[in-house]
This record gives sequence, structure tokens and C-alpha cells, in this order.
Amino acid sequence: MNCRNVQPNRLHIKLKNKYTMYPTQEQETNSYTVTQVQQQIQDTILPVTEFEQISANQGLNRILAIDIVAGIDVPAFDNAAMDGYAFAERDLRHHAELTIVGKSHAGHPFQNRLQPGQAVRITTGAQMPDYADSVLPQELAIIRQDAILDMRDIKIRRAQHCRMRGEDLAAGKLALTKGTRLGPAELGLLAALGKTEITVQRPLRIAIFSTGDELRLPGQHLEPGCAFDSNRVTLHAMLTRFGAQVLDLGILPDDPAEIQSALLNIVPEADVIITSGGVSNGAADFTRQVLQQSGQVSFWSVNMRPGRPLAFGQINHNQNSAYVFGLPGNPVAMMAGFYFFVRPALQLLSGSPVTMTPAVKAIANMDIPKKVGRTEFQRGVCKINSNGNLHVSLTGEQGSGMLSSMAEANCLIMLIPEQEDIIAGDTVKVLIFEGLI
Repeated sequence: MNCRNVQPNRLHIKLKNKYTMYPTQEQETNSYTVTQVQQQIQDTILPVTEFEQISANQGLNRILAIDIVAGIDVPAFDNAAMDGYAFAERDLRHHAELTIVGKSHAGHPFQNRLQPGQAVRITTGAQMPDYADSVLPQELAIIRQDAILDMRDIKIRRAQHCRMRGEDLAAGKLALTKGTRLGPAELGLLAALGKTEITVQRPLRIAIFSTGDELRLPGQHLEPGCAFDSNRVTLHAMLTRFGAQVLDLGILPDDPAEIQSALLNIVPEADVIITSGGVSNGAADFTRQVLQQSGQVSFWSVNMRPGRPLAFGQINHNQNSAYVFGLPGNPVAMMAGFYFFVRPALQLLSGSPVTMTPAVKAIANMDIPKKVGRTEFQRGVCKINSNGNLHVSLTGEQGSGMLSSMAEANCLIMLIPEQEDIIAGDTVKVLIFEGLI
């Protein structure tokens, strides 16, 4: 199945109020909220609709392209939820004792129909015999030597300790919806339904590159004034965790012609192009210049720290198009920009809904300086104390170039524009990293 969505030749960004395709000088100095920019980007994204058939065993982290409807009941038969004795609850009204007449093991059911006054030994997952509708846990059973089950003081509800046919999922019911990202539980459900092949969105193809004459690959000789390229490695890891196919263009020099050539040549192969650095107003920000010349790209100053500069738009070349994100060059700012702007856009592009990790409350262990009027995401370490309360501390200096503080952190402390300095003991909101970046 190959149904790729044909992207428009020109990106019509739904810019509202003071947003324009190319900002005026006044707009360059204005900042927009995180929510405003997220909404502008998300209003623009059109999902890729190119599908593929894969083995269900290869489905981890893939996006379902069609709804999955149950073709069978799950479970397929009434079965025991624990080891014990299967019997008919109605018999307790007339029989103080039940005769044990056989056994039902998982995969080896009792072949006969129970008669009133009878019970069978049953193991977890084993099929319930005909007529039986309840299970007595084995730890409650009192058995005489002549295989008689004493039920005089037993109180059991009908269907207790049983899993009934179709109670998890009945045949014909919707099991998983289109756009679901498949995790371990979803793959288990597909297996329970007997699915061996599934239709999924093809992986997004994301091109990444870094720019800068000062950048070197890890392992290369580091001349004075040069630095190793960490952003591209970080981006590659975040995109791989997302499930994208990464097209790594390497390090491009500070040469507008080479940057433009690389951008235009990769457009036919990429759904999205992501670069870090070169999107602010610096004299050597050649990436910004090329993006302005090669596509319809907006440059925003986002009212957040870290991650103020951001570019987003679309580049067109020879009837092909690709979305483009320009992230800040500082490592932590780049990671913040990816999580709060790129990741939601990629979710929509891959056909799944936007899901952001929910914030949880924690008690600040220290004073945290905060500038009123902007959103701040500070790196922290969350720990649960002996009372079960979640506490958070800063990892140290919060400069946007300090990648070590990000490596030490396990959460981001989320401070909204209205907040002032945080005093030790105040409650703050945190975003836990697990599954976040």
C-alpha cells in the first residue's frame, strides 16, 4: 500500500495576529509564548499517508495506519483466574460437599460436563468445564481423603476468580485505533488477537545536519577555537528513540552555497529537515539566510529559556517539499526546542495524536531564581524521600550550553511566566525525563 500524501507546493502557515511569513523588525524583537508557537506549528502539519505491511513482531514503536478490530473473543473461553477448584456456584444452595471428579489444566481441559454436586481441580488459565461458573482458591479448600470438597463455610460469588469469554475484548469490537503508537502492551494485544501482520505508517525520514567551521567529529583532532559536534549526536539519538529514519548529512561549512545545495538535494528524500545553530540574528548565521532564500520559513523568538530562537517552515524543490526546523545551537536549548516543538510536530506528521508527558508536583529543595514574564525549563534531579514525597533540586548552573547538567538531570522544572523566584519548600511542576527526550 503506497498512499503518500502529496504536499502542497507552497506552505500556507496559518499565522495569526502579528505572525507573518517574514517578520518585520518590530516582530523580530517580540517574543511569543510556547503555547502560541506550538499551536502555529501544529496547525500547519499534514500527516504522511504512506503505509507499509510489517510483521507484528517488528511493530514496536510503530504507528498503526488502520483500526484493529477484534476477530475473536479475548479470552476465547471461560477460564480460571487462579489455581483451585471449579464448580457451579448454584450448587452451594443444595450441596455442602462436592465430589472432585477430575482436573482441568491449561491446554488440557476436563472433557466431560460437570454434574450437580461435582468439582474439578483447575489451574490458572485452564478452561472452565461446562456447567462450572466459579473457582474456589486452593488455599481456601478443605479436602477429605476421599476427594470430597467441604463447602459448608465457603462464600463465593458466581463467576468469582473466573475470566469470562470476551470479557477483555469481544469479537467485532475496536481493539486499537489508527494512530496508536505500538508499545509492549499493544503488541501483546495484537498477539492475543492472533495478528501476524499489521499495516503501519512508514517511518518518518528526518534529515539532520550541523553547520559551523569550528565543528569537528568526535575522534578528530581538535584545533584551537574548535569544538566537537555534540548536537547532531543528540538529535540522532532523540530521533531514533522516536522511531524515525535518520538521514545524517554531517557537518556543513559556513558557506551559504553549500548549505543551500545540501538542503535542496535532500528535500526529495526527507519529510523533515532539522538543523541546529545559525537561526538567530548573528552576522555568521548563514543557515538563516539560506532558509529565507530557499523556502517559506518563519523565525520566532520564543519567550522561553532555554531555547529562544526557533525557525519553522517548508522548503520546496522540484515539486517536492519538506518541513524544516531550525533549532538553537546551544545543546540544552536545542534539546528543549526538540521536545516542545519538534516532537509534537513529528507525532502529528506520523499520524498519531500529540501526547506530552504530564507534569507532576514536587517540593523544591532549594531557592530557584526565576525571571517573571517568561517560561523557564530548569534542569533538576527528582527523588522520593522516606515519606514518599517527591523533591527536586537543580543540577547546578543552568546555562544553555551546559550539556553536563542535562546529563545529570532526570527532569525539567517547569516554571510559567507568572512565577517569581522559587523559595525552598515551594511546590513546583516537573517533567520527568523517562519517555520525554
